[in-house]
Amino acid sequence: MSWVQITLTVVHVLASLLLILLVLIQKDRGGGLAGAFGGGSLGTPFGIRTATVLTKATAVLFGIVAVTALALLWLSKSSRES
Repeated sequence: MSWVQITLTVVHVLASLLLILLVLIQKDRGGGLAGAFGGGSLGTPFGIRTATVLTKATAVLFGIVAVTALALLWLSKSSRES
């Protein structure tokens, strides 16, 4: 494995874990995981714009995960051919 593949793998794993955490802390129509810990009946503790920030962060992290997954696929495919 080259240093590029190792770097992309580390970025991919970290972005995936952050994406999982962001999805779990977001409140959806059903209450989400935040409702399980008593946050469902409370107002937003970090302000009104928190939902939009979390939504944008989720979209950015999804983009990073998708791009790194495709890059790792391409790198592994090209290393097999050579």
